[in-house]
Amino acid sequence: MSKPKMAAPDDGLFKPGSKLRHIKTGGFYRVVFLANVEATLEPAYVYESMQSHDFWIRPKTEMEDGRFELISE
Repeated sequence: MSKPKMAAPDDGLFKPGSKLRHIKTGGFYRVVFLANVEATLEPAYVYESMQSHDFWIRPKTEMEDGRFELISE
């Protein structure tokens, strides 16, 4: 049984430092890096709210499914 390939910190569509807007809520976020969920090795983004400065983790597939848009500075 082969192990899933681990994600590198900048393998995703959104790179570290990218600024995003959540389409539904309008909230703004900054991508910290792409990580791996320990139990499943599923790639997941670590990102920070630009309003509250809370940190969040979301699976890569959800982050890249159209609910976030890349914004320019």
